[in-house]
Formats: sequence, C-alpha cells, structure tokens
Amino acid sequence: MDAALMQSRNPQSRTPRWAVLGAGNGGQSLAGHLAILGFSVRLYDIVPATIEAIAKNKGVEVDGAVNGFGAIDFATTRIEEILDGADVVMVVAPAIAHRAIAKQCSPHLADGQIVFLHPGATCGALEFRKALDDERCKAAVRIAEASSLLYTCRSSSPGHASILGIKKVLPVAALPARDTAGVLATLQTAFPQMQPAPNVFQTSFENPNIMVHPAPTVLSTALVESDRDWLYYPDGITPSVGAFVEKMDLERLAVGRALGLQLPTILEWYRKTYDTDGATLSEAVRRNKAYDKVKGQHTLHTRYILEDVPMALTPVISLGKLLGLPTPMMQTIAALAEFLVGKDLTTTGRTVERLGLAGMNAQAILRFVEHGER
Repeated sequence: MDAALMQSRNPQSRTPRWAVLGAGNGGQSLAGHLAILGFSVRLYDIVPATIEAIAKNKGVEVDGAVNGFGAIDFATTRIEEILDGADVVMVVAPAIAHRAIAKQCSPHLADGQIVFLHPGATCGALEFRKALDDERCKAAVRIAEASSLLYTCRSSSPGHASILGIKKVLPVAALPARDTAGVLATLQTAFPQMQPAPNVFQTSFENPNIMVHPAPTVLSTALVESDRDWLYYPDGITPSVGAFVEKMDLERLAVGRALGLQLPTILEWYRKTYDTDGATLSEAVRRNKAYDKVKGQHTLHTRYILEDVPMALTPVISLGKLLGLPTPMMQTIAALAEFLVGKDLTTTGRTVERLGLAGMNAQAILRFVEHGER
C-alpha cells in the first residue's frame, strides 16, 4: 500500500470514519450517537427490511441519556461497501456471529483498519483473530474488544434507539496488548469512557454477562415461562439467586488469577461501572436505575442462554480445564441450560481449541495475548 493511502487510513491524522456492523439495539444506538457527535458513520446489517427503514429515515433518532437525530452516511446489506474507507470497523453483533463476520470481512479488510468488537463477549478478539488466520487474511488490521456494551439500550423500531444508561468506564484491550494505546487513541475521540485494560483476558473476564445472564435466566425458568410481565434484574436476581451468582463468581476469579488477572468481583464491577451501592449483588442490580425498564424474557431460547453459555461461560470453563482449575457451578448452569433448550451449547462454543490456545500453558497464553508471540 502506498504512503498516501496509508496516510488516508491513519485515523489519528483526521477525524476517524466509523463502520458499524449490526443494526440491533447496540448498533443503532452507537451509529446514532456517533453521528450526533459529528462523526462520519455508515451502518450494516443482514436484514434488508431493517436497512431499508434506516436508509429511508436517513439515520437514527436517539432518546434517553442522549437526545437527537444522528444522520448517517448510508446503510447497506453489502459488507464490502461498509468496510471500504472505514477507519474503525465496530462489530456490534451477537457473539455467536463473530466467526462468520470475520470470514465475511476477511477479503475486504485493509491495512491500518481497527476491528473493534463491541462487545467481544468473552474471548471474542481471540476467536476473530483465529477466524481471520484460518481465512489467511493478509490485511494488517488491529483487533480490539470491549468488556461489554457501552450502553444499556433498546431499539423499538428501525431508525429509533433509546439509550437508557451509559457506563462511566469501559475497559478496552487490543490483541496483542502492545496495540492497545494506539487503538484507544482513536476510540477515545468519540468515547472517553473507554480506558485501557492490561490484555484481552481482562476485558473478557470482566464481561458481566458471564455471571448475570445464564444463571439468573436458568434459575428463573418459572418466571420466563409464565404469562406475567416481569423485570429481569429486580425480579430475576432475587437474594438467593444473587447469592448463588456471587459464589459462582469465585470460579471466574480463580481462572482469572491463573492468567495473572486482578479482577473485580461481580458486585465490585457494578459499583465501579454504574456507581451503585448495595451489600449484595441482588441489592446492587435493584438500585441500578439503568435497569428499571429491562423486561424479563418469555422464552429460554434467548441470547442470555444461546449466546452467553457458548460465548461467555464456555471459554472460562474450557480455560479452567486447560489450567487445572475446577468450575463445577458454571458447568452445572451450562448443563442445565443445555437440558432445558435441548441444544449443545458447550462443544460448539469458544473452547480453547476454537480460540487457538489448545496445548498452551498460562505463560505461553500470556505471551500470545500481550506480545503476539506463539
């Protein structure tokens, strides 16, 4: 690539151009917010009706913590169109789609682009990198992930998004970690809340969905399958369910320590991220105003199970097994989820084999995520 083109793709030389992949709750909220902030934004989704409605609207109307109309450059169902000329490729899609998106992007990525998984769920950057390598992608891109979505948000219809809350701090890391500072220099032009994490295991293991989605959903099956309206957090994370999750959280912390991580407990995470108080997890989520309108689901076939078991619980369980650390409570929830929905959610998930980490010890894994050395 010649010097002039490299300069044109250097987001630090001018205002970065954003490509948002995914027009669901998070994707529409981010595209609308970025456009309101004055950035060049284009939006992609695989659902033609969604893209047609947003294209007709010429942007996204945002309300809540952010208010205004975000006029986007264009909306498309063609992935090559959205990648062409973008500086930041922000993947705001279910984690179960990350591998497929990586394969679709592979022939169209260009040197100098940032691929930002927002969020990466757990080990999303590792899976995306492995998928690009399997496709023999030659583009020199930097891959990064956030620990969770910046917002609590909902989209009632294409072209309209409600941002119910914005996190005060959002950890971000690149793969390898040596690229984190450069990636953040670009991301922080829009989102100063994004702060550096030591490596992608820190962002992965700080993903709160590992704890607050699969277990409370499985343990709230009676509510899920009832006819009554209910609120996910105050009704689902009761004192007993919250206490179970806090005990299960000890397994996540133990696997994290084996990888050199200093992780907050799930309760500490809520205090840091949402500035909520409460002596227990149940109290903390009940006092989080951003959760006041988050309704409980009426099917177990929800992303809280179908995504967060294979993409959040499974990598922690698999890494625990690789490192010789037991995770019986997580394995119990994963097994119950599989029984209840009648699907294999673990062997098809983010195992160490599918992340390219099989056979490695903790030291070798850390060399790879921090320095890119195998």
